[in-house]
Parts: sequence; C-alpha cells; structure tokens
Amino acid sequence: MSIIGWIVLGLIAGAIAKAILPGRQGGGWIVTIILGIVGALLGGFLGSVLFHVDISSFWSLSTWLLAIGGSIIVLLIYGLVTRGSARRA
Repeated sequence: MSIIGWIVLGLIAGAIAKAILPGRQGGGWIVTIILGIVGALLGGFLGSVLFHVDISSFWSLSTWLLAIGGSIIVLLIYGLVTRGSARRA
C-alpha cells in the first residue's frame, strides 16, 4: 500500500474510532490522521504477528478492522495521557 493509502486509511480509521469511543476526545483532523495512521500500523503489526493476516490490500476487510481496532487502542491511550495532563493543570 502506498503512503497516500496509509494516510487515507488512517484518516478514515481514526474518524471511525473517534465515533465509536464514547466521550470527548481532543484534537482536530491532524491529530485524527496521526493517531489513525499510528493505530493502523499498530493494528496491522498486531494482526500480522498474532493472526498472520496480510494487510497489503487497501480494500481488504481484515485491513480495515485491524486499522480501526488499532486506532481505538491508540485513541484510548491518547485519551488517558491527555486527560491526566489536563487534571494537573
């Protein structure tokens, strides 16, 4: 998959993950893209290591599910980190 494909996949997976998670997550579109790309890479890595899933196809359902799952994990971690820093301020 090309870098443009990863960016598009990350944007969409990050937006879907933000819609799935309850509550308010901070950050705009740039943060969504970055967290989505990181989540897609994390989900793809975990999927290939744990389940031996090939993530080279953009239109594969497993690629999308792993990217969204990874984005949810990254958004949860991001929410915990930013929520903790907001309480200290």
